[in-house]
Amino acid sequence: MSITTVDPIKRMAEIADKVENGERLSMEDGLFLYESDDLLTIGQLANKVNTRLNGNKVYFVQNMSLYFTNVCEEHCSFCHFRRDEGQEGAYTLTPDQMLDYIAENFNPEIKEFHISQGHNPHLPFEYYVDCIRRLKQAYPDVTIKAHTAAEIEFFSRISSLSYRDVLKALMDAGLSTLPGGGAEILTERYRSKMKVEKASTEEWLDVHRQAHLLGMKTHATMLYGSIETKEERIRHMMLLRELQDETGGFLVFIPNSVQPASKNASLKRFVPAWDELKTMAISRLMLDNFPHIKAYFINIGTKLTQLSFTFGASDAHGTIVKEKISHAAGALSPEGLTRDEIVWLIQGAGRVAVERDTFYNEIKVY
Repeated sequence: MSITTVDPIKRMAEIADKVENGERLSMEDGLFLYESDDLLTIGQLANKVNTRLNGNKVYFVQNMSLYFTNVCEEHCSFCHFRRDEGQEGAYTLTPDQMLDYIAENFNPEIKEFHISQGHNPHLPFEYYVDCIRRLKQAYPDVTIKAHTAAEIEFFSRISSLSYRDVLKALMDAGLSTLPGGGAEILTERYRSKMKVEKASTEEWLDVHRQAHLLGMKTHATMLYGSIETKEERIRHMMLLRELQDETGGFLVFIPNSVQPASKNASLKRFVPAWDELKTMAISRLMLDNFPHIKAYFINIGTKLTQLSFTFGASDAHGTIVKEKISHAAGALSPEGLTRDEIVWLIQGAGRVAVERDTFYNEIKVY
């Protein structure tokens, strides 16, 4: 469908009526919104939906990102974090080494460890389980958010266990939730062209399905701004929406724009701010059964994050401490923010800052 074949004012009014009445948007609706240049109306509609769900509140968590290893068997074309075993810059930490790092950077108000890392084939599954167990023993009151669905699929292969049994072993060790990474764009055309060698679309979805069936709440992402079509972005959202209809297990959706690694990289430009705000708003409108949309300041920067709170976002992520994956790919944002900086960011947009735990239980309203 092309915007030139319809009356754009009439078409936008029809979508506005759907939003007003709580009706679900279709693939055609999502594509029209992407083709439209009426960014402010799209933002206003997304803000209406978000206000209906979350009022004037924007949430954040005091968390800390951890990376046990950057050695990875995959060679995804957009990743600049991974290394081969023995390559310069490659590392794998023992649990004791990670505990030493945490002790140097920890503060008692941190509520969440967010763990992302490479798929290191030189380690047994027991290593990953032991890392979770040791963290939980040392910090029993901190929620462990670890291992993307792609990592769970990898663990299943190296252990010969089912997704369910992998998840149960990690949960018994102290895992509470899965991050949303590894989704990228959930179409096989994209995954083939971008050399996404990890979990397929169906595998990624099934890992989250199994986690939800075990009672776990999880997160979902989309990595956009490279070779995917707008239709693939909407299809990605609709697949997540369908699984959420089935299980109700997703907490939040995080649209992440890709980062160019250098001036010489094949991907040379950052995603335009226009596209980032539009994608944030369209995500809020399409994912009607997701309670939250997250503005990830690491990828879109703090200023655009602040604007996102009027384009459908209700979450500002967290303090992070030292982010590595997006910064390895050229992100220009801070590696982390303090609690006071996040509160100011939210209040500066005229919103109410709410400190939360991983599961959106409110800790403090500022």
